[in-house]
Amino acid sequence: MNPDFDYKPLLLVPLLALIAVPLIGSGSAWLTLTVAGLAMGMIIFIVASGLTLVFGLMDVLNFGHGVFIALGAFVATSVLAGMSDWTGSAELWRNLLAVLPAMLAAMAVAGTVGIAFERFLVRPVYGQHLKQILITMGGAIIGEELIKVIWGPQQIPLPLPTGMQGSWLIGEAAIEKYRVVAVGVGAVVFALLLWTLARTKVGLLIRAGVQEREMVEALGYRIRRLFVGVFVVGSALAGLGGVMWGLYQQIVLPQMGGQVLILIFIVIIIGGLGSTTGALIGALLVGLMANYTGFLAPKVALFSNIGLMVAVLLWRPQGIYPVANR
Repeated sequence: MNPDFDYKPLLLVPLLALIAVPLIGSGSAWLTLTVAGLAMGMIIFIVASGLTLVFGLMDVLNFGHGVFIALGAFVATSVLAGMSDWTGSAELWRNLLAVLPAMLAAMAVAGTVGIAFERFLVRPVYGQHLKQILITMGGAIIGEELIKVIWGPQQIPLPLPTGMQGSWLIGEAAIEKYRVVAVGVGAVVFALLLWTLARTKVGLLIRAGVQEREMVEALGYRIRRLFVGVFVVGSALAGLGGVMWGLYQQIVLPQMGGQVLILIFIVIIIGGLGSTTGALIGALLVGLMANYTGFLAPKVALFSNIGLMVAVLLWRPQGIYPVANR
């Protein structure tokens, strides 16, 4: 374990959960809301992790990230539509085997589109943040229109597979099955990202390329190819997050990526620009805050995460775990 690692931010999530206990009053309601908040947070983390990689490692402000979210969700509707025998089963393992191909297809399509997005829109404006914002927003608008051409402009239902519907009862608390699945998927994504960046040669080269690009290139490695790979992975993670978010909402629409993008930027700002661990903590805080305030004061819920972001930035102006000063 790293003796220099700052563990204080890790206490924010349990601290927020403990503060909510006396406010909610009922232990069963608190448990239900907490699991729901953690699940929502994990889904947001999956979506935000891709943008965290792209900005933290490539210094690219991709405001078109939302189109990959919507694209992943719509691909999932097409894949799952042809697997009704599996999604209609009451057995959870059969449902998971149906959802897995949908996730893989969504990641593959989003990653492939990400290659073209990086090549034609992002590459000409590396290092120019204002132009990046404008051109990626334009790319997002074009992407939404193309989604409408392929799948239509109307929202499409994306119902949960039968075995993922309903809840498990723990005492009087109802724990929805899909939320438990979402927590598991988010934990796997987080573990794989940390392992890749910290324990593999590719992760070492990417991190070294961010700090000393010329030195890494002098050793014979092509940083541009590595960064293209990072963009593709970020796009694929957005596609995976789109599947999870679509199943969470049980409907998909072309504008869904833009709607989620606000939460993503709040998470990234709270976590610290470019930090995977910070993005996870920020996403869990956002998910818990949204569920607690939605139960206690629904009218405040829309602004609660803005207040949370302000509070964190007053404590740490650069976010919880910033990896770059930008």
